[in-house]
Amino acid sequence: MPNVQLPPKESNLFKRILKCYEQKQYKNGLKFCKMILSNPKFAEHGETLAMKGLTLNCLGKKEEAYEFVRKGLRNDVKSHVCWHVYGLLQRSHKKYDEAIKCYRNALKLDKDNLQILRDLSLLQIQMRDLEGYRETRYQLLQLRPTQRASWIGYAIAYHLLKDYDMALKLLEEFRQTQQVPPNKIDYEYSELILYQNQVMREADLFQESLEHIETYERQICDKLLVEEIKGEMLLKLGRLKEASEVFKNLIDRNAENWCYYEGLEKALQLSSLGPFLPHGTLEERLQIYEEISKQHPRAISPRRLPLNLVPGEKFRDLIDKFLRVNFSKGCPPLFTTLKSLYYNTEKISIIQELVTNYEASLKMCDFFSPYEKGEKEPPTTLLWVQYFLAQHFDKLGQYSLALDYINAAIASTPTLIELFYMKAKIYKHIGNLKEAAKWMDEAQSLDTADRFINSKCAKYMLRANMIKEAEEMCSKFTREGTSAMENLNEMQCMWFQTECISAYQRLGRYGDALKKCHEVERHSPSKWTPGGTEPQMHP
Repeated sequence: MPNVQLPPKESNLFKRILKCYEQKQYKNGLKFCKMILSNPKFAEHGETLAMKGLTLNCLGKKEEAYEFVRKGLRNDVKSHVCWHVYGLLQRSHKKYDEAIKCYRNALKLDKDNLQILRDLSLLQIQMRDLEGYRETRYQLLQLRPTQRASWIGYAIAYHLLKDYDMALKLLEEFRQTQQVPPNKIDYEYSELILYQNQVMREADLFQESLEHIETYERQICDKLLVEEIKGEMLLKLGRLKEASEVFKNLIDRNAENWCYYEGLEKALQLSSLGPFLPHGTLEERLQIYEEISKQHPRAISPRRLPLNLVPGEKFRDLIDKFLRVNFSKGCPPLFTTLKSLYYNTEKISIIQELVTNYEASLKMCDFFSPYEKGEKEPPTTLLWVQYFLAQHFDKLGQYSLALDYINAAIASTPTLIELFYMKAKIYKHIGNLKEAAKWMDEAQSLDTADRFINSKCAKYMLRANMIKEAEEMCSKFTREGTSAMENLNEMQCMWFQTECISAYQRLGRYGDALKKCHEVERHSPSKWTPGGTEPQMHP
């Protein structure tokens, strides 16, 4: 059937079909399709049949969708809308090569269709067809030369092809067309300048990058990034004294960022020194951290980073001070802070010896050492020492010792969530998933308003194949009036669904597992398909 021009009434209905598709009102869209197709004159109208198929696809009816779209295409093979719809259908099922062919056929019939060109460019970059992407973005630039996205998209194509000179030329040409009042904050203009600078840095144009960032510094909103770029470029250019000043200022701004310390060491030409080189060189590095620690007494990083550098007795002295301060003030993430040291067996043994001695001494006299005098440690110090030892032995795989310490901590303070959380974790590492779920449930009961611990508890229950209990646990934070499972599916809560699938599989309930797989598959294209949301239709 050749291309039939719809009369005004049917033409308006077709526009409403497109609008319903874009607004995800699929059932209404099908009603309007029926109104057109029920007219004998237009029962075989290709574009309407294609749109009906596309709408059915969104409702999960894949086979019917292909049937109607192919029928529509057969009836009107000269319609760019039919080819575009067929491409969208192929794309929704991740058949990207086929979708690209369909888009190209659509463009043969309507070479200046913006939406088809945009959809094609998204698939080309998905398939890493960078040359094709550049050509498509050039067409879009020619059609819409005043749009910001047209210029940026074309520049990105050259950037990805590593033609940095052309990318910079395009970005600068576009930047010059932008009129920004000198005192006005314009975030988009700021991001454009930063993108320009990123391309310069990737092209190893370090001097140009530094001059560029200094020229437009006042118009960039992200002042922190400006300083970070300056520090990096000054290092690359060998201007170490200036770089060291920049990194010192950055450390003053955020004394916990490890990257700033690395930059400062490079600027002071200390970073290449290993921990086993002559004593003076290591002392220089430690001196820097000591000075920063005095300037920022509450910062952890300048006291933590030297622990990576020093061996033997020096390590013992530093870790002793570090541990005592953190145990006294009660620092739950202390073990996480030190975990990266556990590659070194010597350091592990020193930490173990010190902390077990603390525990014995605190039990006996409320001091870290029986030879100390002065103010006694509060009872919570022993609690955090035992909590640390539980984590320490759990990391080393000595689970019975870990359980002994965590049980002792729970006996003294049975209201601390972290203790029950840790006990559940130990049982999980042992492989006793039922017991792990039980203790995680105990932790959750201490604070039922904590969504994180609720989610952890549900996950542990699913690992123990307790699907019904996990659903009830999640129902505390799902919408009232609907079942937790339905609401989690609606919210596309992927971790819950994938854990459910594994639990059903372990229980031998393969039908339920497969059903859940289909549920995940139904909503996954909207998360993973190039372009994100449903594409627009502009015939």
